[in-house]
Amino acid sequence: QVQLVESGGGLVQAGGSLRLSCAVSGSMFMINRMGWYRQAPGKQRELVASITRGGSIDYVDSVKGRFTISMNNFKNTAYLQMNSLKPDDTAVYYCKVTIIVTDYWGQGTQVTVSS
Repeated sequence: QVQLVESGGGLVQAGGSLRLSCAVSGSMFMINRMGWYRQAPGKQRELVASITRGGSIDYVDSVKGRFTISMNNFKNTAYLQMNSLKPDDTAVYYCKVTIIVTDYWGQGTQVTVSS
């Protein structure tokens, strides 16, 4: 059974940095795509960044130049380096992976940015 374990969230002051990790286990197949999503209170979940096995990367405009997504194919782990954090980045961050045609979600990790 595929499992995703996220880590790295926490409380940080505005301007600070955090690095999120998403470790995937239980898959016999390679991961096609990994993405980081976030959901703030009262808002819809949004895609923050995504990366494909081929290296194609996308970011939502609000994080461009501040966040960096990466993936270690051998370790089946994805990372989200978040720099210059703003209070608006406060949300629960979720990792999603696509294996063949099935999506799997992590449990989420809280990121809180204080002003």
